[in-house]
Amino acid sequence: MSDFTAKDVQALRQSTGAAMMDAKRALTEATGDMDRAKDLLRERGLADAAKRADRSQTEGAIGSYLHRQADRPVIGVLVELASETDFVAKSAEFQSIANDIAMHVAAARPNWITRDDVPEQAIADEKRLIAAQAVNEGKPEHIVERIVEGRLNSFFGDNVLYDQVFVKNDVFEGTVGELVKQLASKMGENISVSKMARLAVGEAG
Repeated sequence: MSDFTAKDVQALRQSTGAAMMDAKRALTEATGDMDRAKDLLRERGLADAAKRADRSQTEGAIGSYLHRQADRPVIGVLVELASETDFVAKSAEFQSIANDIAMHVAAARPNWITRDDVPEQAIADEKRLIAAQAVNEGKPEHIVERIVEGRLNSFFGDNVLYDQVFVKNDVFEGTVGELVKQLASKMGENISVSKMARLAVGEAG
C-alpha cells in the first residue's frame, strides 16, 4: 500500500514542474515524504522544467527512422527535436532520443504532437461520437459526461504524441511527453518536439 495519494502526486508536480512518473517515483522512494521527494527531484535535475517552457528554441536535431521489412511497407519518419543551444542539440543523448522518438512515431502513428495541436472540431466530433456510443450502450445520462472525459483521454493517448506511452519501455517508462520533459530537466533547457513527418509506402496520406 502506497504512503501517498494521487493528489499528493499532483501537488508535487505543481510545486516542482516535474513529470507525473518522476513525481510518483520520488514519492515512492521517499515513502510519501513530500519534502524528501522534492529534494530527490532537485538532486536528479527533474524539478522546475516547467519554468523553462517559455525560453526560445533556436537549435535542435533531426531524428530519423527508416523501417524496411520484407512483408511490411517501408516506413520513414523525421522528427525535429528543438533545444535552446547547439551544445545540447549535438550531444549524443539528445540525438539518440530524437531518433528513438522517430522510431516511436513510426510504430505508434500519432496524428498530432500535443493536445493543443488537435483541432477543436476534431475534439467536438470525438465527444459527440463517445456520447452517442455511451447512450447506445445504455449508460445512465448523468454519467455520460464522465464517460466522455475518460474516453477522450484514451483518444488523446491513441492520437497525440506527447500522450502516448513511449514504445521503448526498456529506455523509459512513461509517455513521450514525460520523456521530453525529463530530457529538458536533465539538460537544463527548454526542449520539445516541434515537427514530425511520417511516410509509409502504400498508405493513404
